[in-house]
Amino acid sequence: MHAGLRRGHGWRVGPGLTRRYDVVTFDCYGTLIDWESGIAGWFAEAARADGISLTREQILAFYAEIEPAVEAEAYRSYRNVLTETALRIAGRFDWPLTRDKAQGLAASLPAWRPFPDTNRALERLATAGYRLGILSNVDDDLFAGTRLHLAPPFELLVTAQQVRSYKPAPGHFEEARRRIGNGRWLHAAQSHFHDIVPCRALGIPVAWVNRKAELARDPRPDFEIPNLADFAARLDPTSG
Repeated sequence: MHAGLRRGHGWRVGPGLTRRYDVVTFDCYGTLIDWESGIAGWFAEAARADGISLTREQILAFYAEIEPAVEAEAYRSYRNVLTETALRIAGRFDWPLTRDKAQGLAASLPAWRPFPDTNRALERLATAGYRLGILSNVDDDLFAGTRLHLAPPFELLVTAQQVRSYKPAPGHFEEARRRIGNGRWLHAAQSHFHDIVPCRALGIPVAWVNRKAELARDPRPDFEIPNLADFAARLDPTSG
């Protein structure tokens, strides 16, 4: 896992066709995995069991505010980040959520599903000869459950557990750069805050998978696409 990327693996580009990049890495949750549906679904069900009604909009708004604040504190496992986030969100609604029940959010993570375009896009990139990787704010054991939903091989995985920090801190990107070495590298992600900003600061080429059609902002990515299907088509040298 921590070794550099293997060379000469998966290169299946025909004569006269070239790629601009050798390695493509992705953020996982929000880019490959529909985590908003997973998060909102768990909160709605858990709250309903305690007689509290929450809307998807309420849940996701508070989650977007609170989870990054928890991650910015002293390092704790992502399992504990999720538990603490759940407890703080519950506090906003005077919901007496217990810590034991709050741990159910992390337990639900391995069941969160990929977006409909994820696996087809990843397989297209793998077939085109790209070496694929993931840089994710997650624990290794939690990602092991997610990995079962993703079809192609990944030669690189950098987690928060491995680098003891959370994006947008630079640890994931610095470790990925160390392992990739001289390979031509592109990172792709949905979160402007967690990925586009640090990539720009570190001089890493980055594509914004703007799934939520957010307004453009600075710093700007190298390019922007609305989904992974368009991303894979843009990078596939056989697409003409």
